[in-house]
Amino acid sequence: MRQRGVALITAIVVVAIATVLAVRIGTRAAMDLRRTAGLVALDQGWHVALGAEAWAIEVLGEDQKDSESDHLGEAWAQPLPPLPVDGGEVRGALEDMQGRFNLNNLVNDQREPDVANVERFQRLLMLVGAQARWASVMADWIDENSMPEMDGAEDGTYLSQNPPYRTANGLVATTTEMMALPGMTRDEFERIRPYVAALPPGTPINLCTAKAPVLAALAETGGAEFNEELLATNRKEGCYPTKEFLPSMVGDTLAQELINSKSVAETTNWFRAVTAVRIGTSEFTLYSLINRNESDTAIRTVLRSTGTE
Repeated sequence: MRQRGVALITAIVVVAIATVLAVRIGTRAAMDLRRTAGLVALDQGWHVALGAEAWAIEVLGEDQKDSESDHLGEAWAQPLPPLPVDGGEVRGALEDMQGRFNLNNLVNDQREPDVANVERFQRLLMLVGAQARWASVMADWIDENSMPEMDGAEDGTYLSQNPPYRTANGLVATTTEMMALPGMTRDEFERIRPYVAALPPGTPINLCTAKAPVLAALAETGGAEFNEELLATNRKEGCYPTKEFLPSMVGDTLAQELINSKSVAETTNWFRAVTAVRIGTSEFTLYSLINRNESDTAIRTVLRSTGTE
């Protein structure tokens, strides 16, 4: 009887071990299958997003042939509604990145802080509820010298961080570089993010698409006359404000200065296509920075990123 009891216990233990192994193998197989399905869905979604990007480039090409200005009443500015694709959907939109303040304009051709643009950025920061000091700190991050501006920061400040690092002393490729500034918080950055871009230096602001705080920052008096309701009302059919209308909003002298320095324009060379794809339970967003050069018919994607702007 004792031997039969031992045999029974042994059999139960063997069955238990076999069950655990079977469950583990089955779970791993299910996870591998799900992981593979996810990778296949993401790969499919990537190609769908690239197709949407190619479509956006085609739209911008057609717009370039027929339009003398780039404004929010044009076809390119209308968002793409959700469209069905195999196993999911795709939606997207084109954004004029010259409707934002270009961080690389904080320095001039000699890669020294541009006083006028630093002051404009200070006004923009205050208008969106952020600290004005970030303008000087960002200018020091980009310029080539090692002398900090008033309220700015150079290597001496960055080397005291934990861990220590140095200033870039170069143009920024993405606005997220602002997160490297000492003391910059996620909340503060999110206040600034919708109004800034990282474009080649000297790129002008498009008056036709610029957001209200960006336009208001152009005016030395604060530009209280610029607000989203006014812009939405006047931009349904065309460009607003135009260069001709600018003097009445910022004054004759400043308007002429902005126009002569090519700080403002009514056309755009830099767009961003935002494509959101869902395949099954997998979702991702592709951000494509697109350059459309006035002197060249070629339209090309310069930078792609997924998940974040």
